[in-house]
Amino acid sequence: MPATEPTIVATSMGFASRRRGPWDARPSALFDLMADLAGAGDAPRVCYLGQATGDQPTGFTVFYGAFAGTRFRASHLALYPMPNVEDIRAHLLAQDIVWVGGGSVANLCAVWRVHGLPEILHECWQAGVVLGGVSAGSICWHTGGATDSYGPALRPFTEGLGWLPYGNGVHYDSEEQRRPLMHRLVADGTLPASHCTDDGVGLIYRGTRLAEAVADRPGVAAYELVRAEDGTARETRIEPRLLSAASQ
Repeated sequence: MPATEPTIVATSMGFASRRRGPWDARPSALFDLMADLAGAGDAPRVCYLGQATGDQPTGFTVFYGAFAGTRFRASHLALYPMPNVEDIRAHLLAQDIVWVGGGSVANLCAVWRVHGLPEILHECWQAGVVLGGVSAGSICWHTGGATDSYGPALRPFTEGLGWLPYGNGVHYDSEEQRRPLMHRLVADGTLPASHCTDDGVGLIYRGTRLAEAVADRPGVAAYELVRAEDGTARETRIEPRLLSAASQ
């Protein structure tokens, strides 16, 4: 059974370290939630898209290693140097979850557009495949956000897919440039009203409506930024629901 309505999970979270080395991760409880949202049953199909880092082999290593021995059936779509599957549309529509990794959101969206991914992913979204991602894989579904795609100093990005008609701020509590830049971009109208996440927090959208925020740890939050009448950005904290233990 697909998701009952189009669903996107936009996050500053995803995998947790097993503390056995830099490439040894496990899926957080977020993936169980996404499988539930997708109505996936006992063997959820999850596909990884790593174009934000140029389909680096280490990304595939971490992804497949994280899901080894779990109930999830993992696959990936690579676009470098060419697609690794013959029919991209059929492969993605056969998934329960499509997960987009972090990296450069500007490069991610540019490469997707060359290969016609926005149209295919939009069809998946409407068909009930749960779309999700972290960092660049969170911003991409929105109008835009703050990005380091162009260098170490964060800059505005406004070329997102725009299915979610908001700005998106990631790593809100862990990178000092993020919060002030998001405030400025909302205040000056570069971005519309925006939703932001601390590390460990995800946003669940049903259709284009923010249904709830979730977290894999206590003490973190999501935030809504809106432009106030005085031309500043007003920030409202959104308390997330704490998720239970991750899949093993």
